[in-house]
Amino acid sequence: MTRKFFGTDGVRGRVGESPITPDWVLHLGFAAGRILASQAIGARPTVLIGKDTRISGYMLESALEAGFSAAGVDVLLVGPMPTPGVAFLTRAMRLSAGVMISASHNPYDDNGIKFFSGEGTKLPDAVETAIEAEMTKPLACRPSAQLGKVRRINDAQGRYLEFCKSSFPARLDLRGMKVVVDCAHGAAYDIAPNLFWELGAEVTPIGVSPNGTNINDGVGATHTEAMALKVKEVGADLGIALDGDGDRLMMCDASGRVFDGDQLLYAIVKDRVLAGAWRGGVAGTLMTNFGLERRFADMGIAFARAKVGDRYVLELLAERGWEVGGENSGHILCLDKHSTGDGTISALQVLAALARQQSSLADFTADLHMYPQRLINVRTPIELDLAATPSIQATVREAEGTLAQKGRVLLRASGTEPVIRVMVEGEDKELVDRLAETIANAVRQAAAQALQ
Repeated sequence: MTRKFFGTDGVRGRVGESPITPDWVLHLGFAAGRILASQAIGARPTVLIGKDTRISGYMLESALEAGFSAAGVDVLLVGPMPTPGVAFLTRAMRLSAGVMISASHNPYDDNGIKFFSGEGTKLPDAVETAIEAEMTKPLACRPSAQLGKVRRINDAQGRYLEFCKSSFPARLDLRGMKVVVDCAHGAAYDIAPNLFWELGAEVTPIGVSPNGTNINDGVGATHTEAMALKVKEVGADLGIALDGDGDRLMMCDASGRVFDGDQLLYAIVKDRVLAGAWRGGVAGTLMTNFGLERRFADMGIAFARAKVGDRYVLELLAERGWEVGGENSGHILCLDKHSTGDGTISALQVLAALARQQSSLADFTADLHMYPQRLINVRTPIELDLAATPSIQATVREAEGTLAQKGRVLLRASGTEPVIRVMVEGEDKELVDRLAETIANAVRQAAAQALQ
C-alpha cells in the first residue's frame, strides 16, 4: 500500500484543511491505538503526547487523546515539549509509543503529527502504512470499561533537562561563556535557556515568548539573522538557534558568522577523532556539502549519503552500525547520546568540543572548505513529475554540462511542504547562483503551464 498521508516526518499540513482537521486526527488516534493494541502483550498500551506552542496544538491534542482513549489506549500528556524530549520520555518510561504535535520549522498555521516507537525512534514506514490502512475502517469505540485513561505528567520538562545535561561531560562547564539562545518561540522556550544557565553560561534568551501564532516567525534555526544580530548586540561568544520543535540546530560565532548543520557535524566528528574516541563512519544526505565529504575522505573517515530526512539518516546509521550523522539543515544525530536528532544535545556536543580543544568555532572548523551551495525553494500549487517534465530536465542537463563535473545539481520535492527544492553546488559561487536561478525559473514556468 502506498502511503497517502505520512511523509518524511509524519503527517503535516495546513490546519483546517485535510488531513489536519479535528475529525481526521481523532480517527488517526483511534487507528494508531488499534495498531498499538494489536501489538501489545499483557498490559494496556500507553502513549505519551507532547506538542509545540502552536495555537492549534490544543485542538489536535484533544482529538488525539479522544482517539487513543476510544481505542483502549492510556494517554500521558506533557504539554509543550521539544520533539526529542518526547522521544526520550517515551523510551525512559517504557511506553508503547510517543506522539509529537508539531510542524517543526513551518509557520504557525501549519501543524503535524509524528510518532515515535517505544525505543524513541521514528516509526518504520511499515507501521505508518499499517496505521493508514487501519484508517480505512470505520471509527468505533471500545466498551466503557475498556476505554483508555488520561494523566498529565507535571515534571516532564525537568526530566528531559537533566537528560540533556547528562550528555555534557561532567568535568566541563560553561562558566565564563556568554551565549544567545534562540528558541523560535517554540517548544524549547523554557527548557533550553535554563539548561545552558545551569551549566554555567551567561544566557541571553530570544524567541522565548510564544503566543500561539509567532512560532518560527523571524527567529530560530530557519531565521538565523535574529540570533546573529543579538550576538553582536550583546557581545556574546556564541549563538545557538533551535527550530520550533527543538530538533534542529544552527550556531554563530561572536562575529555573527552562521555555521550550518554540516559545519557543526564536522566539529563534533573532529573532536572525537582528536580525543581518540572515533569509530565507524558518518551518514549525511543528498544535500550534504561535497566539501564535507572530501574533508572526511582526507581524514580517512567513511561517509555515506541517505535520502533527505533525519529518519533516513537514522536508518543508514543503523544499517552501517555507525553513531554520528546529520543534515545541513541542522538535524544532527549522536546515537551514543540520544536515539534521535536533538538540537540542544547537539549544541552541547559542539560546546564540549570547543571547550576540550580550547578553540573558537571558526578556528576549529577552518580546515573544512565548503563548496558554494545555493538552495531555492520553489512553491508549487500543483504536483510536478520532475523526471517527466522535458523543460526541467533539459535545463538541468545544461547546468550539469556547464559545471563540467565540478559541481552537482539536485532537484527534489519536499516531503513536508508544497515546494520543489532546487540545489546547485560548485566551485564558483557566481556560477552556482546563476544556474540555481535558471533552474528555479524553469520549475516555476513548468508549474504555471501545468495549471493552465
